[in-house]
Amino acid sequence: MRIARFARSGDIAYGIVHGAAGSVEDPAELSLAPLRGHPLFDPTPTGEVLALRAVRLLAPVQPINVVCIGKNYADHVREMGGEVGTSSEPLVFLKPATSVVGPGEAVRLPEGAGQVDHEAELAVVVGRPARDLTPATALAHVWGYTAANDVTARDQQRSDAQWARAKGHDTFCPLGPWIETDLDPADLRVQGSVDGRLRQDGRTSALIHDVPTLLSFVTSFMTLLPGDVLLTGTPAGVGPLQPGETVSVRVEGIGTLTNPVVARRA
Repeated sequence: MRIARFARSGDIAYGIVHGAAGSVEDPAELSLAPLRGHPLFDPTPTGEVLALRAVRLLAPVQPINVVCIGKNYADHVREMGGEVGTSSEPLVFLKPATSVVGPGEAVRLPEGAGQVDHEAELAVVVGRPARDLTPATALAHVWGYTAANDVTARDQQRSDAQWARAKGHDTFCPLGPWIETDLDPADLRVQGSVDGRLRQDGRTSALIHDVPTLLSFVTSFMTLLPGDVLLTGTPAGVGPLQPGETVSVRVEGIGTLTNPVVARRA
């Protein structure tokens, strides 16, 4: 099931996206059945059916916590000049909830930030409160999956002792286009492109730490809440963004998240 969050005539609601499995790239072939309440708690259809292109898609969730994993693909570790296998534990950092934007919303490059890179990722959306999970129980707490772009101010990441500023700018966490609830995260293709030119192309089967392991590790020290998001890491091919470009993240079985890139003015 594909769950979208959308705006129409000033109102915000959730809905179920309908269409053939192969039609996720063409909104003209998709329809939307609005729900009365939040799909985790009151997934009751209103009976109305809309053309997907008649609404504006928003970020599919409003997380309290955006938990991210760094250096989780060996090829990306190497392209960043690191050595694979130097730590047995995942590298965890956070993005603020204010960094989240939806499909079609602009990624705003901060003035003076230097190089700003795209990072295409699979994102996990939590469906139940999660603490002290094990790899065997972790996926039972997942609501679904979406595409994410872990936008990064690379110069600031290199200069700062921690990554809060480099990863936390407003608009630096595009999510979407919707949540896919029926998906196996073990081997999905993850691609990143700019202006239609493919830059990143990896598979989640190459993750150093897989999704159940990540959820188990993160919930060993913090509670994840319904709607929280876990970004699982990015494959090699990250690269700079420039104003006027369009950046896209495509995840197999989900669809494509696309955002324009603009310069942020103070």
